[in-house]
Amino acid sequence: MVRRFPLLSYFVLAYVISVATLIVLGPPSLAAGGSRDFRSLAAFPLMVIWVGACGLSLTALERGRQGLRDLWQRMRRARVGVQWYAAAILIPPGAILLVLTLLSRLVSPAFTPGLYPVGIAYGVVAAFFEEIGWSGYAYPRLRSRFGPLPAALALGLLWGLWHFPVVDSLGAASPHGPDWPAFFGAFVALVAGLRVLICWVYDHTNSVLLAQMMHASSTGFLVVLGATAVDPGQEALWYLLDAAVLWSIAVAVVASANMSSTPPLRS
Repeated sequence: MVRRFPLLSYFVLAYVISVATLIVLGPPSLAAGGSRDFRSLAAFPLMVIWVGACGLSLTALERGRQGLRDLWQRMRRARVGVQWYAAAILIPPGAILLVLTLLSRLVSPAFTPGLYPVGIAYGVVAAFFEEIGWSGYAYPRLRSRFGPLPAALALGLLWGLWHFPVVDSLGAASPHGPDWPAFFGAFVALVAGLRVLICWVYDHTNSVLLAQMMHASSTGFLVVLGATAVDPGQEALWYLLDAAVLWSIAVAVVASANMSSTPPLRS
């Protein structure tokens, strides 16, 4: 089954945990008020670890020890130019700071960036496990079948929707109540744009490590720098503008790199 339908197997397994979490937690409430659901915060690490375990297990089942060795090589330090490390680490916080600084000066002080350094740990854990699945397993196979840009777009959308059960506990303004649909849409747009950039970095480095670093930078700095005084509607706004910045960068790099026709690298 895995050898015949590797992508289908992966996404079915990845979404099993997402659907199970939704069943346990129930759909988000659109009522105003309420308090953060800490069950969601507890479930999210399980989802993250599950996705990594799926990528690791399917790699072993499909390609055996050679596949695991190859995955390990892609998770080690990449011998590429420092500009790729800089892009992976600096683009996400640069976009966040640009959006929040402009909004805090032009719209409201509520958008002033926060400073919660421990947030980096959240990003590192999420990125380490998730990218074993998304970049280590799923993306190379999607790319081989559909090409780099369609694969990146599809994976970005699937990755964003995978967060559905827990997204209302993300951000500083949780729960989002009536603004949840706007926040969820902005969140999906943000992570989809980020995924295109992660795939761009991966295509040029063949490095799961750099994909992990970019993912960790984004998730970590959304926590570290997130505006803590915003209301749910304001949070949806700044996430949407952050998504717009990331998509602008994505369009620029895709156009310059001609990502739509980049020949597939080995998986």
